[in-house]
Formats: sequence, structure tokens, C-alpha cells
Amino acid sequence: MIAFIIINVIFCLSFLVFAYLNLNDIDWYLWVPIYVAVAACCGLACFGLYYPKVYGFLTGFYLVYAVKLFFEKDGVRDWIVKYNKPSLVETMQAEKPFIENTREFFGLLIISAALIIDYIVVVHISHI
Repeated sequence: MIAFIIINVIFCLSFLVFAYLNLNDIDWYLWVPIYVAVAACCGLACFGLYYPKVYGFLTGFYLVYAVKLFFEKDGVRDWIVKYNKPSLVETMQAEKPFIENTREFFGLLIISAALIIDYIVVVHISHI
């Protein structure tokens, strides 16, 4: 159980930093709440407060949004097929049209993975 708490502390702090770093983005109003919501879920889990329905809802929302980013113009699919997967991390500035969507896509996958881990552990705990 201590590993679960440590992982959630790391997730919580990381997602709060990501939220802070998104404050200067054009679409901060979308990304700050996305990161704060998952940070809150991870932070509350550290204190034994579990909300599996919220994890499921947020994961569903984030994955649907990730699918949208995958298929939209200059999205992940275009990064793979049209642009032949150039580096996304050469600079922090999104100088090419596909960089922002692709980075956001992978961010949503990381967030979803954190919530899925919490969901699985919480469901397992409730069955013990």
C-alpha cells in the first residue's frame, strides 16, 4: 500500500506542475482543469479517499479527447503518416502544427494511465 501512496504523491505533484506550466498556454482554460482534476484524484487517494466512478468518468473523457486529437488535421495520425514522426521535443515551442496535438495526445494517455492504475488498485482493495 505504501507504493500506491508514493506513486500517487508523484502523480499528484507532477500533474500540479503540469497544470502550472499550462497557465501561459492559449488553451489554459482546458488543460489546467484537466491536470488539476487528475492531481486531485491522485492526491485524495494518498489519504484513502477513493472515487472509482470519477476515475472512470475522467478516463473516458480523456480517452475520447485523445481519439479526437489522434484523428484531427495535424494530429497524431498526420504526425505519423504525413510528417514521418519527427522529434516532438527538439524545442519547447510548438513550431510545427502537429506538435501541440501530439504532445497533448500523449499527455492524455499518461493521465489516463494514472487514473486506470488508481481504479484497478481501488477495485482490488474493495474486494479484500
